[in-house]
Amino acid sequence: MSIRLPFQRTDLAMQPRTYGMLLVGIATIMWSTAGLFVRALDLDVWTVLGWRSLFGGLALTIIILAKQRISSEPGKVPLYFYPLFGLMAATSMYGYVGALKLTTVANVLAIYATVPFVAAGIAYVWLKETISRRVLTASLIAFVGVLIVAGFGAKPDDIAGNALAFLMTVTFSILLVAARRYPALRLAPVNALGSGFCVLLCLPLMSHAMPSLQEILVLAVFGSTTSGIAYLLFMTGGRYIPSSEAGLIGLLDVVLGPLWVWLAFAETPAVSTIIGGVIILISVFWYLWSGMRGVQPRRTLKNV
Repeated sequence: MSIRLPFQRTDLAMQPRTYGMLLVGIATIMWSTAGLFVRALDLDVWTVLGWRSLFGGLALTIIILAKQRISSEPGKVPLYFYPLFGLMAATSMYGYVGALKLTTVANVLAIYATVPFVAAGIAYVWLKETISRRVLTASLIAFVGVLIVAGFGAKPDDIAGNALAFLMTVTFSILLVAARRYPALRLAPVNALGSGFCVLLCLPLMSHAMPSLQEILVLAVFGSTTSGIAYLLFMTGGRYIPSSEAGLIGLLDVVLGPLWVWLAFAETPAVSTIIGGVIILISVFWYLWSGMRGVQPRRTLKNV
């Protein structure tokens, strides 16, 4: 028996591919609000990451406990998969922030834009999943857009930061493909463990002073949405669409993030950000529109 999410559909009105794109899209929108929360917090980056991961892990733990009361289905994957993939999730979370500390945002964005290609390569080797010409075309166009957003201002000698950004990209792509490879893998425990590992990694670097009540509330919403539920939704949605397609949709984060900050804090984006963002939007929506009639075999919507 499996738990049904409030928005979950299992009838003929929603095809698995549509369901997958919906979850990945919602997760991407959640991720894109990170800049709003960061602007509302006067804390150092490691403190924010540590508390964000803590609340994200707590939110996922609540989901796990709720599901456990309803479902008694035994695990169908080796138990060591959970700490293994949990460590990869922590590496991805930690690597993103670490990369931003060691190199420019432009570098991180440019490397993050390779997610569709990295995920497609891993899926091809691991699952024999071929990449379609439409995905390849749209990903290449989106990659050009991200490079324009970055403004080609990245420093070529930021080796450590670039390495962390690429490590984040690879581990995230592996998790995305693993969700498709192991349908019985419960993703909430994986991401909860990842959040816990990330807290441990941040402890030596974060401030041990207790944030104010207002900051705690902001961190709680920040962590539960962008670190907990968003990761869970993205990985779950990634089970029903090709890994390269999920990575392509995830690039909308690059566009939406500056948009929300601009609307809320009047931070006018640079011309290169606007031009590059338009190119990314065109590439993603062209891909989704042109493939909207694709029908995929139905799969059971479970193992969250």
